[in-house]
Amino acid sequence: MSAIKKRPYVLSIAGYDACAGAGVLADVKTFEHIGVYGLAVSTCITYQNDTKFEGVHWLSKKKIKQQLYPILDAYTIDYVKIGLIENLIVLGDVIQLLLSYNPKIKIIWDPILRASAGFDFHKKLPKKISKHIFSAIDWITPNWNEISLLSSEKDAIVGAEKLAIFCNVYLKGGHNIETPATDMVWINKKLDILHPKEITALSKHGTGCVLSSALTAYLALGNTAHKSCELSKEYTYQFLISNNSNLGYHK
Repeated sequence: MSAIKKRPYVLSIAGYDACAGAGVLADVKTFEHIGVYGLAVSTCITYQNDTKFEGVHWLSKKKIKQQLYPILDAYTIDYVKIGLIENLIVLGDVIQLLLSYNPKIKIIWDPILRASAGFDFHKKLPKKISKHIFSAIDWITPNWNEISLLSSEKDAIVGAEKLAIFCNVYLKGGHNIETPATDMVWINKKLDILHPKEITALSKHGTGCVLSSALTAYLALGNTAHKSCELSKEYTYQFLISNNSNLGYHK
């Protein structure tokens, strides 16, 4: 009988979505399917389903940290995905706590600014986002609208190049009008284009969460940055075409 290979622990710090299409539930589904052990800490409780968003209850920094302490004490975690979070102050504090436990921890931030159902979490961001946040993380996975807000640049590509000075950037192509579904990735400041093998008209609630958690999982398994991006794009495509509803299957 062959020995069972131990899975790496991977942590999601994100919102709780009761329909499990997005947030920590979607992240853990993705983690488990790809082959890492998923841990989860909630930053908020959202009141939503896959088509309607009614509101959000933010958890305090204290309550987020109270969830984190026993997890970080018990498990060696080298990769963390951060999703929906109240503001940059909370984000900065969470990042510092993670680094205090593991200075080499790899952080992937999916900067969710707007729910797919149309709710704006952050209508305005500080004009100058502290560079130490971008310098402390390893990846950021914004869409075209998010990168413009984060970088204060109208041109998404210019904005991505601006942030790529500090961390790797996976610019999701769902809002790319000129070349639909074409993702742009900056790894160590070098641009790489990920063209879609096929384009589907199907959409899913939580697609952005799935892509960023897939990226985190593939990196945790030891894949190269480029390979992890390719695998994440393919995983997300399979998620999109998994059925005709707005809630995807992980299969």
